[in-house]
Amino acid sequence: MPASYNFACLTFAGWTKQSFIQKLNSGSSSINKKYDSMRYFGKNINLFLNNLMVCYTDDGPDDAPVIIFIHGFPLNKSMWNRQLTALKQHYRVIAYDVRGHGESESGDSSTFSIDNFAHDLVYFMDALKIDRASLCGLSMGGYIALNAVENYPHRFDSLVLCDTSCFPDTPETIEKRMKIVESIENNGLVRYADTSVKSLFAPQSLTTKEVEIAAVKEMILTTTIQSLSKTLLALCVRKETCTLLPLIQVPVLVLVGEEDTITPPTTAKYMHENIKDSVLHVIKHAGHLSNLENSADFNKQLKTFFASVYKRQGTVPSEISTSFVEQLRDKLKSFVALLTI
Repeated sequence: MPASYNFACLTFAGWTKQSFIQKLNSGSSSINKKYDSMRYFGKNINLFLNNLMVCYTDDGPDDAPVIIFIHGFPLNKSMWNRQLTALKQHYRVIAYDVRGHGESESGDSSTFSIDNFAHDLVYFMDALKIDRASLCGLSMGGYIALNAVENYPHRFDSLVLCDTSCFPDTPETIEKRMKIVESIENNGLVRYADTSVKSLFAPQSLTTKEVEIAAVKEMILTTTIQSLSKTLLALCVRKETCTLLPLIQVPVLVLVGEEDTITPPTTAKYMHENIKDSVLHVIKHAGHLSNLENSADFNKQLKTFFASVYKRQGTVPSEISTSFVEQLRDKLKSFVALLTI
């Protein structure tokens, strides 16, 4: 089966997903139950949730611990591709597009806020029948993760905060964001994309990470001006979460690029010092997008951290016995068997 095969847009043996469901509806309750629990694998899966289409990628074994990756601004879920590849053997890894970004719909623009983004995350987990997960959020993704942990603490196993902050925007930062809103609405996205990469990447990366820079520019250019503007406004008014830090009860890893000027190492150190038993690691040769600029070290830290988290909980990744390929094969057999009924 090709790696790009997407169960979410399945057409098999002449059956569309709709006709397949109709066939199931005429069958036994046990068959319906089996289909209802069927999980979609692949990239760019569309899920309609609260009248909003959310796009996500889902990979890894069924029975593995779940890790959900939340992208930064103004990016999308594809920024996590290397991390999904690195971890999918032992974990169920999910990356989704925050509303208005990537392939997810924006819905009502008045709903853009960090609070609502966090609610979206938990509704998304509910829809996928995920009771608990670990979160890995970078920049804006970290703001969302902290908000979610504050409001839904029982839903999360651990937290990775990457190149992010617990502090609210300063008046100077708010003014800067408002000028960006005015600029992109008057001048378009190309100039904004060119300017953004200069602050997102470390100086050295600007000459050595051509592929990554091109990918980031593409993410920016394919986001609507309305979504960018509304998200910038949401970032301006987000509340502080620093007072939350001492209350966090799950394991936390804090990662930051050594040359991050947006959320610098001093901010990461502050969060680390205020989160009990947290771990801090500075990623060398990286700016604000440390997962792209030094993926090898970033992924190494994730592997070490999550292995420790789930070993404590008695779920050791190496003990997951059923391979992902075998699970896919079993699911295809189930489809074939059901279609022959």
